[in-house]
Amino acid sequence: MSVSSYRSPSLRAALVLLAIAAAAPQARALDRLEFRVAGSTDEVEKVIKGASALIAARAAEDSETQDIFSAARSEYGRLVTALYGLGYYSPVVSVLVDGREAAQIPPLDAPETIGTIIVQVQVGPPFRFGAARVAPLAPETEMPEGFRTGERARSTLVQDAVSAAADGWRSAGFAKVDVGSQTVVADHARRTLDADVRMAPGPRLRFGDLRITGEQRMSERRIRKIANLPTGETYDPEELADSADRLRRTGVFRSVSLTEDETVTAPDLLGITATVVEELPRRYSFGVEVSSLEGATISGQWIHRNLLGGGERLTVTGEVDNLGASNSGVDYRLGVTLDRPATPTADTTLGFGVLVERLDEEDYLADTVSLSTTLTRLFSKRLTGSLGVGYTYSDVEDDFGSYVYEYVSLPGTLVWNSRDNDLNPTEGFYVAAGATPFAGMGETGSGGQLTLDSRAFVGFGNEDRPFVLAGRLQAGAVLGSELIEAPRNYLFYSGGGGTVRGQPYQSLGVRPDPTDPDYKIGGTRFAAISAELRAPITRRIGVVAFADAGYVTAEDIDSDRDDWHAGAGLGLRYDTGFGPIRVDVAAPVGGDTGDGVQIYVGIGQAF
Repeated sequence: MSVSSYRSPSLRAALVLLAIAAAAPQARALDRLEFRVAGSTDEVEKVIKGASALIAARAAEDSETQDIFSAARSEYGRLVTALYGLGYYSPVVSVLVDGREAAQIPPLDAPETIGTIIVQVQVGPPFRFGAARVAPLAPETEMPEGFRTGERARSTLVQDAVSAAADGWRSAGFAKVDVGSQTVVADHARRTLDADVRMAPGPRLRFGDLRITGEQRMSERRIRKIANLPTGETYDPEELADSADRLRRTGVFRSVSLTEDETVTAPDLLGITATVVEELPRRYSFGVEVSSLEGATISGQWIHRNLLGGGERLTVTGEVDNLGASNSGVDYRLGVTLDRPATPTADTTLGFGVLVERLDEEDYLADTVSLSTTLTRLFSKRLTGSLGVGYTYSDVEDDFGSYVYEYVSLPGTLVWNSRDNDLNPTEGFYVAAGATPFAGMGETGSGGQLTLDSRAFVGFGNEDRPFVLAGRLQAGAVLGSELIEAPRNYLFYSGGGGTVRGQPYQSLGVRPDPTDPDYKIGGTRFAAISAELRAPITRRIGVVAFADAGYVTAEDIDSDRDDWHAGAGLGLRYDTGFGPIRVDVAAPVGGDTGDGVQIYVGIGQAF
């Protein structure tokens, strides 16, 4: 028995109509939305439209009539609340859905289609504070500046005042502070708002036991050591936040939450529960950066976040640099580091490192092995310092022969970072200062290297998409050692994406031998300055205009050739969400070390 398929003409027609309907553009759930605001200012209209549920629902791509109707019914409360926040306590709001008041349309009788919605708002007069009291207050509590008699009675100021009072008591150790009573009355005849709030601080408490849940591979003892919650000491919300931050900084956990017990343990102890969710222990990453003259850089990294169960981080990094470079060979680097947090103190990390590299530069070839031990201390959220000891053996060959540089160093750094975003900053600054004394062995000189890298960012214009002025100053010096005796990796060059764009990589150095003007090495004095104007075009696309200049010299030689050079150009940025993709095109504008256009591609801003 055979079975054949058959479609009637009417069924075929229905399928065709469905296909056409699916392909045709969908009609909007709302044809027209109009706001009529009486007695408003620009600030009021901006706030009203920013709070409007109708505007948000209409802008949604998948909004339907039911969504629009629900937004219309919620519009009253949203707009009234927004106007209270501006100090208007007698507004009248009307939302007409095709001529009918939205609040009077039963939800079960919602319209199937909506053509026009008109939102009418009578703002009314602004109110001022009559009484403005929140008491009692903990010592040194800072109240909002506008919360006082005679000022505009914005409801947000009342909320901010209560929050400030609660924060003041919590900072003094009163973790269970609450609002005891509140009286907030709007006098429409006098156009005043009287706010009288009484706080109930409760008892001063101390930190109780720290309970830990959610750990799997991580040692509970190490979690306590890293968190460093001061059990038995007076409760302090900043200490609680610092403990959570210490756990997050290890990178071991996907999430960290420290919550306070609902009840107090006699006599005055407040227990804390740390709930953690661990990340997968291993992570891989891969990166590529390309320059037209310097070639490509390929890097990879493998990380074990919790090697021994105590938050130990093992990192293996490999890099191949200058692939296809026109003025140097290929560089290779392999590094291994092991970092242990909370060693010896909660905010200190102990690190060990090994680095093996082969550098095939334009003017020398070096095979180097470095061993290091470092202590890194987080002094605050912005200030970090490190101090270490290292040993380096480097076999260097250049046009004049072979050299061995062997030395012990004591590198120290301080970093102050107030940028709002490390990969794409719009405000703040970054300063990194380093000092590295070194003691040479054999023919290697002894002395010290000083470095400075400072950056500043100023945003202006639109808050969501600001223009940004960015500046960078770099400087360095090698002291106490003759030029030829100083380790090559401590000397300074200029040129390339990290210093002067438009100039070839490390094209500016010094020429110590007047009889051989082509022989070049790094200098003992260095300075570079960069400036950028970053301008947005769309939410994700922006353009950059930049100019860089660099200076290199050596104190113990007499040379005025190639002391400085400069470059300038334009760039394009595409914001991926985790950092902008950068494309810069630059050309030399000063000095005689470069010729032609250079192109740089990477992730993140140039600085």
